This record gives sequence, C-alpha cells and structure tokens, in this order.
Amino acid sequence: METTSAFVGLDCIDCGERVGPDAQRCPDCGGILDPAYDHDAIDLDRETLAERPFDSMWRYEELLPFTRESAVTMDEGATPLVECEKLAEEMGVGRVLIKDEGRNPTGSFKDRGQTVAMTAAAQEGASDIALASAGNAGQAAAAYAGRADIDSHVFLPSRSGFTNKAMVNVHGGDMTVVGGRIGDAGAAYADAMDEEGEEEGWHSVQTFVTPYRHEGKKTMGYEILEQLEWEAPDAIVYPTGGGVGLVGMHKGAKELREHGLIDELPAMYAAQAEGCAPIVEAFEEGEDHHEPVEHPDTICGGIEIPDPGASPWILECLRESDGGAVATPDEEILESAIAVAKGEGLEMGATCAAAASGAWELADRGEFDADSTVILLNTATANKDSDVLRSHLMGKGI
Repeated sequence: METTSAFVGLDCIDCGERVGPDAQRCPDCGGILDPAYDHDAIDLDRETLAERPFDSMWRYEELLPFTRESAVTMDEGATPLVECEKLAEEMGVGRVLIKDEGRNPTGSFKDRGQTVAMTAAAQEGASDIALASAGNAGQAAAAYAGRADIDSHVFLPSRSGFTNKAMVNVHGGDMTVVGGRIGDAGAAYADAMDEEGEEEGWHSVQTFVTPYRHEGKKTMGYEILEQLEWEAPDAIVYPTGGGVGLVGMHKGAKELREHGLIDELPAMYAAQAEGCAPIVEAFEEGEDHHEPVEHPDTICGGIEIPDPGASPWILECLRESDGGAVATPDEEILESAIAVAKGEGLEMGATCAAAASGAWELADRGEFDADSTVILLNTATANKDSDVLRSHLMGKGI
C-alpha cells in the first residue's frame, strides 16, 4: 500500500495490539482499530500549513495514512467555518460558528471518511465494497466507489431519504432497501457479507469495521482549529449517532497538541435526540458503556443509532476533553434547523440541527460563558431532507 512515511499500522483501542494496514478489526480481541503514526517522524508547523492552499482535507497528508497522490478524492474538506452573530446573541455567548459540511462533494461529512476508506479499498485491490447506512454514508460510498472503479453494495433502511436512495443508484450502486430502521439494514448487510460478501470478496467500509472512516473525519478538527488561528474553541457540539466524527476530531486535536500547534483541547459535546440518546444516558449516569435503546423513536434517522458499538471510546473522548452530552426533543431539533435557516441563511440538515438544539439547551443550562466560542457541526446539507423540514412547517400551518 502507498502509505505516508509516518504511518506505522493499526492499533487496537481495546488490547493495544498493532497490526498491518489491511486489517479491519483486531484479530486477537475483535476490537476497533485506529491508525497509528510515528509522530517523531512528522515535521509539521503552522507556517508550513499557512503556505499551503486551503483546498482539501488532504493538505494534512502527513497526519493521514495515505499519500494525497494515491487518494481517491474529489477535493473533499476545506469547508467554511461560518460566523453566526445572531445565534451568538440569542445563546448569550461570545461567538457561534457553524462548520458547514454540507459543502462537501455529496453534501455531507461522510465524504471525509469515504475518501480514506475507499483509498484503502482501492490499494488493497478490492473489486466490491459494502456497508449499511442511514443514508448519507451510503451515497458517499457509492460516489467514491464509482470514482475508484469499484462496485458498491449499499443497504439502506426504508426510512432513508429519497435523495440518498436516488443518488446511490445514480452513482451506480447496488442498493438494497430494507424495511424498518438502521438496525434492520445492518442485519441485512451482515447477512450479505456472510454469504455473497465472503464468496465474492466484498470489502467492508462499514463504520468502525474499516479503521479509516474516523481517520478521515478527524480533519474536521484540524480545519476548525486552523480556521480559529490555532485557538481551541470552548465547545464543539456534534450531532451524535455512531460518533465517528466526534472520536475523530478529538483524536485530531490531541495530535495537533502533540505537535505544538495548539495548547488546549476543545471540549467535545455529543448532541442526541431524546428518542434515542444512549450516549447521553450513559454519560449522565457516569457509565463507561451505554445500554442499548430498546425502542428508538426519533425523526432524526442519521443519529438514531440505538446500540453504538464505539460508546466506550465516545464517552472517553467526552470526559477527557471536559465536554458533555445533551439530548433534546425532535420538535426543538426541527425548530432549530428552521431558526438557523431563517436567521443565518445556513441550511442545516434536520438531523444535524441536533447540534444547534443541543447548544441552545447547554446555553440555557449555563454550560457556556458570555465570552465562549461555540462550534456547531452541520454534518449535511438540508437539501437531503428538506421535505422533513417543510412538513414540520406545514404541520404548524405555515
């Protein structure tokens, strides 16, 4: 594989075993694998980065597993950090900025994960990839697989949005729509991997099966910190389902601190919907692992993950960063998306607006100070689920 010089392999976050770059889960204990680097071999400073164009997440090549030259890329990343003065005033804080991941090639932050995961698949010679997804990751996987001349097999729940389903087909993906929710799609994916996948040699790009999706998403943290001139914000509020971006950004911040680019870590906050909040419940109860939600009930399908496999890692990141967790009802989440669109012009996805709703709740609780800088992650464009937001307005007679 064409890896960067400092990339040394994959470390199991559970048992610490180091394995080669083509593994997916730890062969000893089945734990999640995390890309590891010889940081002494990396020479990167603020001046070097300032001289580079802000054109893609691959500008941080030294801190990624694969070279930019070898990447399956569509210049994802380099998304804007938009100042929102009205939101800051309403929340009673110094600054609110939205990291607008809706500007990525397929309209979501999933592109950051898929560019790295698909690069790994391509370098391993995969002919087919497969995953289950609530929607956005499936669309992104089909797009990047098409670019890499790899066949894609995407398993989506029936409640996935029309845009995601349509674009999986448009990108040439083999789509299986499964009745029910994300867990049902995941079960169908697992069955297919055990049958067709094993026989045909399918390569998984599933969350935390491939070790490379969270690695791509850590670049959101790199960009936020560089865009803030290397000053850590007081809070990053992230709409949390599987938590891939949250653990990625926290890892990225620790790497930047190790290289002396920042002094402090930003506090990470997980924002969930009240109808499916296993991370929030575990955090508030002081637990190190979640209890699965037996009957999830939220319109926010992108974060409706009742049994997040990486919950110990997520909870560790929240506590290590001195952050927190918050859950708000669907009504407030949808209202927040509309308030951001009306007041700031930014189109937050219905699910993504859990970050805005959560930040309002945290501000009401007194979690922030009058001079706090708060970052909200808009993980996908509202064009993905504009029908949900419009239906919410129509239900109010608007």
